[in-house]
Amino acid sequence: MNVEFLKENGIDVDKSLELFGDMQTYNDTIGEFIIGASQKLPKLEEYKNKKDMNNYAIYVHSLKSDAKYFGFTKLAELAYNQEMKSKAGDVYYIYDTYDELVNETNRLVHIVKQYLGKEEPQGEEPEILSEPMIVANREVYTEPTILVADDSNIVRNFVSRIFDGMYKVGVAKDGKEALEIIKSNQNNDNLKAILLDLNMPDVDGFAVLEYMKENRLFTEFPVSIISGDSSKETIDKAFTYQIVDMIKKPFNDTDIKRVVEKTIYFKEMN
Repeated sequence: MNVEFLKENGIDVDKSLELFGDMQTYNDTIGEFIIGASQKLPKLEEYKNKKDMNNYAIYVHSLKSDAKYFGFTKLAELAYNQEMKSKAGDVYYIYDTYDELVNETNRLVHIVKQYLGKEEPQGEEPEILSEPMIVANREVYTEPTILVADDSNIVRNFVSRIFDGMYKVGVAKDGKEALEIIKSNQNNDNLKAILLDLNMPDVDGFAVLEYMKENRLFTEFPVSIISGDSSKETIDKAFTYQIVDMIKKPFNDTDIKRVVEKTIYFKEMN
């Protein structure tokens, strides 16, 4: 693997290493961008065609976060602009710039495949990539566990690597799965902390927070927010709930260890 190949193609590897820490972790993780892109692009196409700007904003926000993690500066900027315009309901802007977003995403998929030595030989059908099936663990946890509720496979797997050998890491890909896990583990002391994204498809993080508020679960399952949305409106709304802390994506291993320790300490003090 030649890191100069990435830099020559406009990838800010040095910025990305502020998150991943070293090239080994970066190399172990970058292939997940291909998986994420193969899932997000069909959803963006679907919601664009339906003119469903709310769901479009959620998926383009997730693509933006993935791009930031790996130093894909141009894609992050394109996705950010589309996120802002989709939130404003500007369908015409989305249609006008959609092809540029898709082309840049596919360009980066091609580069990552070349970097990893996974490019398909000419004349062969491209390999269909899919994320390994992650089944949310709805059983009662039997060992100390941190629940990560985030629609990004990159975030879920990154947190899992950080706490490997320290805690079990349960995962939820959306708010619906998170709620199922929480309900299954009520009155179970092994669920030590929840890291919750706010922008998730179907059932978002605020719906999870509302359920926990209604059922007075914040002292039993302390929550910290991990979010790419740092607007004052979102922050103010999040802190109307009894959350412990809130950190902005992208974060590094030091950030996430600090917030998890703080969140677990909150549980121990109550």
